[in-house]
Amino acid sequence: MDIGSPIDFTGRTAIVTGGTKGIGAAIAEAFLSAGAEVLVCGRNEPSRLPAAGGRTARFRSVDVRDAAASAALVDAAVERYGRLDVLVNNAGGSPDAAAATVSPRFVEKVVALNLLAPFYVAQAANRVMQRQDGGGSVINIGSVSAHTPQPGTAAYSAAKAGLLALTRALALEWAPKVRVNHITTGLIRTESAASVYGEDGGAAVADVIPMRRMAVPDDVARACLYLAGDLAVYVNGADLAVHGGGEVPARFLAAKGR
Repeated sequence: MDIGSPIDFTGRTAIVTGGTKGIGAAIAEAFLSAGAEVLVCGRNEPSRLPAAGGRTARFRSVDVRDAAASAALVDAAVERYGRLDVLVNNAGGSPDAAAATVSPRFVEKVVALNLLAPFYVAQAANRVMQRQDGGGSVINIGSVSAHTPQPGTAAYSAAKAGLLALTRALALEWAPKVRVNHITTGLIRTESAASVYGEDGGAAVADVIPMRRMAVPDDVARACLYLAGDLAVYVNGADLAVHGGGEVPARFLAAKGR
């Protein structure tokens, strides 16, 4: 069996939403290292753009919650590079908020960013990918909150659960030219999330993860390379768990006195 060069993305183009920092930047740099041209977007241009392999990602200021702006993002990639092979819907997130008192505006904004925005960008990408040789790949970055919600995450968990269902629905409709897959991320050590995991930098949190460490952004980036690459040409509608095995159940920890 000839598998070629599964991590060679030379001549291909990728868009990474929210690709200027954290997980998104790591994903962008992984595709750059593999030879791809990369366009990242965010609300504001950072002082440093993702760079690897002697090349730097291009930036476009976009509010992906706006359908027209999302379409313009895809058009910009095609205009510059001639094609679009990979879309990674990474932009997302939400601060914790009590479901009993959270405002309707807050809920709307969380759902718009974590569910509607990926839909809008994917729609625009699909129109391009369906008519080009080789089709394309869409990867939606999800969360364990879609499977196991935590207190304070009602709107976020609902949106992420919708993103997983959306992935499976689009995979049915857009194949065989376009594959659509999902990554379920767990606890990830990033600079912006460091304060969430306590003064020890997450050392105690790592004890409840079977792999005995929190994920780092590169763990998610490598999973994106797999799903977008030639080794995954028959992987469609999948939910790839990148969470180190999940978390040890609380009842087990209680029984062990931990």
